Amino acid sequence: MSGGEARAGDAAGGGQARAGDTVSGDEARGGDAADGGQARGGDAAGGGSARAGGGGAAAPPPGYLGAEARVRSGPAPELVAAGYELELDDARLLHRGLGLSDLAHVLALEHAQAIPREDATALKAALKDLLDADPDVADPRYGDLVNVRERALEERIGTAAGWLNAGRPRREAGRIAFRIALRDRLLDLEQATLRFAHALVTRAADERDTPMPDYTYLQAAQPTTAGHWLLSHAYPAIRDAARTADDFAHTNRSPAGAGGVNGSRFALDRAQLAAALGFAAPIPHTRDAMWQTDPFTEAAWHAATAATTASRFAEDVEIYGSDEFHLLRIGDALCRASALMPQKRNPYALVVIRGGASTLLGRATGVLATQRTPSGRTDNLLYAYGEVAGTVERAAKLLDLAAATAESLTIDRAACRRALEEHPEVLAADQAELISLETGLDYRSAYREVGRAIAAHAPIELDLDETLATRTTLGGAAPAPMDAMLDATRRAIEAAAALNRTRRDDLAAAERELLQRAVR
Repeated sequence: MSGGEARAGDAAGGGQARAGDTVSGDEARGGDAADGGQARGGDAAGGGSARAGGGGAAAPPPGYLGAEARVRSGPAPELVAAGYELELDDARLLHRGLGLSDLAHVLALEHAQAIPREDATALKAALKDLLDADPDVADPRYGDLVNVRERALEERIGTAAGWLNAGRPRREAGRIAFRIALRDRLLDLEQATLRFAHALVTRAADERDTPMPDYTYLQAAQPTTAGHWLLSHAYPAIRDAARTADDFAHTNRSPAGAGGVNGSRFALDRAQLAAALGFAAPIPHTRDAMWQTDPFTEAAWHAATAATTASRFAEDVEIYGSDEFHLLRIGDALCRASALMPQKRNPYALVVIRGGASTLLGRATGVLATQRTPSGRTDNLLYAYGEVAGTVERAAKLLDLAAATAESLTIDRAACRRALEEHPEVLAADQAELISLETGLDYRSAYREVGRAIAAHAPIELDLDETLATRTTLGGAAPAPMDAMLDATRRAIEAAAALNRTRRDDLAAAERELLQRAVR
């Protein structure tokens, strides 16, 4: 995928309250802002004179961290282009979360009586101003957004900005901001997945008694109902939603107050910081809080898995909706006309779902590969922020599209019954079972007897509807087990949707309370 698409700019639908809204292409890249690319690769602010060839020393920009200590040079343009700009790709993703984490940190310093009142007042006012403004990343030489924001605050309020790093490293702010951004996106993905599951259950109820062939290896196997087939896709979608809900629970743990490795001399209340930012609880171990990545790897994989569930449904629909099968049809709004052949009605939504699922599997693999590193390293999270958030966002879009497809689905009931009549051999297994039950003949012998009859083109004298009525086992296609499954899936979806709404409300309430405290 292209740079902007592969990063965190893939905002899912309905993201008006999200931490980082969609920006397109180069707008999301830190080095292209403001001056149309003049700030890229070390050219910002100081013009071409700041450049150095071959990674050599370069004049540091004003206030560049370390320039007065052990890092005596500004960044090489190659480092800016390949590293700093990569981090700044995530500026819009992290911007609001950084602002909220900064406000919570200042309030925690106030609570610990560790910051002068006038500095706290100046910081809170400046942070509130930055919160609703676009991130200013015109000069990428300062590195990631935390450094960029600190420089902007220094220029505005002077040394009061220095309190933002009291008791916390740059990465702590970034880790918090990422979790704030990711948890919103996980709720969006869960909601889209539940919409997909709900659409499948609704359509399954409509087609509970519609006979159709069930296919294995694309060969007519046994009779089933369209409702039973649809419900078989709803169950994995519900499991996908549950996995995403678990990913939210892991993400909704706070690294705030963890410090560089094992806390700091500043007596920051980690439980209070967690509550202020809407997290359920602090992460117990401070070093793990800084460097854990497995929850994010799982989130990416589960997003790809949910997209794969949608893809399996899309593949079935594409086959059953083809001219050769013609058992069902998706809505015109999900199709696209051929530019050449006027008779074509291409099911374009299904192509998008299938291709998207394959792409997300690749991205999830990439996220997992970057986690193979010693602890206490940044290389894994340097790439994880945008890739994980982008994967979750893209999956949410695909699941919403799958839901719209399921909602539009029309089953051709006459065609489904006709397909069964054209393949009477789908009753062969039932015939063998009936012979075995009525005569006591072992099933394999009965199987061979029916096989010989089919080879000789002998008809199978069984009633289709009576056959389907025998499927009374738990999970079967008869009305009673279908009704039980429909009821269970509806209840599961309703409970998950209610929890999703509660979690959204809790996050919104925590943010409102934090902003109110910041102006008291």
